[in-house]
Amino acid sequence: MDSSNHWYRHAHIWSQYCGLGFDYPPRINGVIQHGWTFVHGFGAGHEPPHGFTKYVWADVNRRRGQAVGWRDYYVTGAPMLYLDRITPHEPDAPEPEGTIWYPFHGTVDYEAVSGDHDRLIDEIKETETGPVTMCLYYVEYEIPAVRAKYEDAGFRVISHGTRGVKWTGGNPRFLSEQLGELRRHRRIASNRLSSAIFYGSSLGLQPAVYGDPMDLVGVKTGFNGTDLLEHTYPELHGRDIDARVAREVADVELGRDAMLSPEEMVLVLGWEQEWLMRREESA
Repeated sequence: MDSSNHWYRHAHIWSQYCGLGFDYPPRINGVIQHGWTFVHGFGAGHEPPHGFTKYVWADVNRRRGQAVGWRDYYVTGAPMLYLDRITPHEPDAPEPEGTIWYPFHGTVDYEAVSGDHDRLIDEIKETETGPVTMCLYYVEYEIPAVRAKYEDAGFRVISHGTRGVKWTGGNPRFLSEQLGELRRHRRIASNRLSSAIFYGSSLGLQPAVYGDPMDLVGVKTGFNGTDLLEHTYPELHGRDIDARVAREVADVELGRDAMLSPEEMVLVLGWEQEWLMRREESA
């Protein structure tokens, strides 16, 4: 199984959804889209092997992929939508309040982000009226100087943890913790259009995309996607985005209309034998 299927425990979430348990998902002969992209469902340098199924969130990803000559697509809907479906709401949970903020991030191995954290903090304070939770990616969270800037600004600073490497490590509750945090907030914001913005919008949070967009170090001007995203999704940029419109776009980009039943998912992923064995054991 491709190790990226385990990064955010997408395979595990689907296994749980199908009644096969969370801890040991069966093998998948394919690659699951692990984050939102404005192209074919997969990031730079992560082209799935030829012949392996590309499990993408939405039909827009399939169309974009086929436009560049890729094949072997299957549209499933985003794992986060399934997680939301199978995760009950906390009884007596308080009313959502405040804003959860996800700054643009790189990865520890090959992408570093350069930006003005102080200016971003000023913009957040000018915009948000309630309490702010700053959710840093583990790369920035583990840099004391960066974390301290947001703590000193009076924000609650958290991280959902690491995604793991080569089937090992990582926070197995990464998406579960993210879902829990999203449900506790009224607004979601970022300085880049991202998976988190679409997740929050699909759950009914008021989204916002504003602030210093920051850049990946070494990326040529015009190739980092910032201007493209603003031109492609103008309705999803600003400090007070229409939540209804954002939810409609998020449902398209996350593939809500493509979601499968457990029985369909078992067939699509090639888990029939495991599913039948489990049913026989419980009979």
